Amino acid sequence: DSAFAFACNSHNHNTVAAGCSVEFLHPAHGGDVLTAEATEQVLSGRHGVYDVHISNQSGEVVAMFRGKSAQIRGHVIP
Repeated sequence: DSAFAFACNSHNHNTVAAGCSVEFLHPAHGGDVLTAEATEQVLSGRHGVYDVHISNQSGEVVAMFRGKSAQIRGHVIP
């Protein structure tokens, strides 16, 4: 969720989640180091779609997150 928030707010427009889904592909275990990498798939007008791949220290993808965003008024940094 945090990686999604950083990605969709990276254009300096206040942006909120409009929906999301998560697919858990493999278990994560205590002590695992997880990395989330967010990619903007589509930005059209005020709406965007972002994919986040969450992988462990071995590079195995343990989950996939797809978030839909909506821009609202204001800027993240004035």
